[in-house]
Amino acid sequence: MTDKADVWQGTLALMILKTLEALGPLHGYGIARRIEQTSGNRLAVNYGTIYPALRKLEQEGAIASAWGASEHNRKAKFYRLTRAGRKQLAREARDWEEATAILARFFAPEGRGS
Repeated sequence: MTDKADVWQGTLALMILKTLEALGPLHGYGIARRIEQTSGNRLAVNYGTIYPALRKLEQEGAIASAWGASEHNRKAKFYRLTRAGRKQLAREARDWEEATAILARFFAPEGRGS
């Protein structure tokens, strides 16, 4: 059995935004679990990282929140993507694709990365 890895620095916001884009409004626990599921349970998302990230994204205007009832009928804060969040997601996704393409060049066999 392998240990779960921590979420890479700078990628949590992108994963949160992408999760909300794909699934619509979710509470923090649901977002964290979905990120873990999407990673094939290779990443661990804990409360000490997810909630500060959600708070930061909300302060930036990328997401908005409203109180509602969870699937277990408990009070929960649900987050949704805003128009500004959709723009941020598109921008960050482009940046991530560019960064991974650059990094991939370092792992390409000699002569194929140029």
